[in-house]
Amino acid sequence: MRRFLAGLLVSVATMAAVPFHAQAADGALQAIKQAGVLRVGTTGDYKPFSYKGADGALVGADIEMAKDLATSLGVKVEFVPTTWKSLLEDFKAEKFDVALGGITVNADRAAAGDFSVPNVSDGKRPIARCTDKDKFTTVEAIDQPTTRVVVNPGGTNEKFARQSFTKAPIEVWPDNKTIFGQIAANKADVMVTDGIEADLQAKLSGGVLCAVPVAKPFTHFENAYLLRKDPALKAAVDQWMTTALSSGAWKAKLDGAMQ
Repeated sequence: MRRFLAGLLVSVATMAAVPFHAQAADGALQAIKQAGVLRVGTTGDYKPFSYKGADGALVGADIEMAKDLATSLGVKVEFVPTTWKSLLEDFKAEKFDVALGGITVNADRAAAGDFSVPNVSDGKRPIARCTDKDKFTTVEAIDQPTTRVVVNPGGTNEKFARQSFTKAPIEVWPDNKTIFGQIAANKADVMVTDGIEADLQAKLSGGVLCAVPVAKPFTHFENAYLLRKDPALKAAVDQWMTTALSSGAWKAKLDGAMQ
């Protein structure tokens, strides 16, 4: 887990050194407090951050963080379902105040809202059947006409696959909760996803799937919470997140969700 959190505290300290601003009359933070509710958009299909448990209730490290954030703001939390394909448009339509659950920082999202200080540092890595784990250690090795690449729709995994693979056929599987079963059942060969997800799904597969031993991740990125634009809201969330990172509260939640 250290590699996912390494270097975060340095960047967090820099990003969080922002003074609290006076709230604008129509600011998002003020609106949240007046409503008494923090609306949180999440896909609910991405272990260990946000997913549905056996009883259908949302669980995961970011779900627990969302509850804690709402408490710190003195409001209740309301979870709003979204999908990776519709997340950005739903956010722009103000269906929720915060989006979380393993959300990668990128330019399109940053143009629509503010990002909190990051809570994960990661990179894209492949996951495949353990019997094939040594076949797919590079982008070039994966990008062959005989390799069946599978992706979930609308997110950074599909974007990476479309940009990186011109020879390998790409199948879009609509359900991120069952997509790894396609590889296990030999209906697809490989998926390139966030490294933390590759490690967790390999662990959950009982030895059927393996995180491919690449020399280094294919990309580097950070995950953070996407917030409605408002300096006061960003300052409040950044201060809260920085405390969770430095105190170990975030790591404890993430470690618990990885079990």
